[in-house]
Amino acid sequence: MTAPGRPDEFPDGGTEVSPEQRIPEWRDGRTPAPAPGVDLLGVDPAELGEEDLVREMQSLHRTRLDTLRHATDSALANHLRRTAELETEYLARHPGREVDPSRLRDG
Repeated sequence: MTAPGRPDEFPDGGTEVSPEQRIPEWRDGRTPAPAPGVDLLGVDPAELGEEDLVREMQSLHRTRLDTLRHATDSALANHLRRTAELETEYLARHPGREVDPSRLRDG
């Protein structure tokens, strides 16, 4: 959660900005466009079978921290875009997915 009224959206008072704020093509809240001359990578998630969809998500989540910490802004933008595409497809396929009661919080 962020502190109310924080322009940088960091609760600890830091001056850092989120990846979405650092990457110009994300500033309007839309999925980023690829850089000129760059083709978007990856198969349309709707065309993936269930096992392939899950495998692709696992791969992205496995590389998330390394990408966030060490990749270029364009690589991070692509990672964020692809993660959003795959997770959106997963949620569309599983709208009534089982929620583990141990993952719930009181309140």
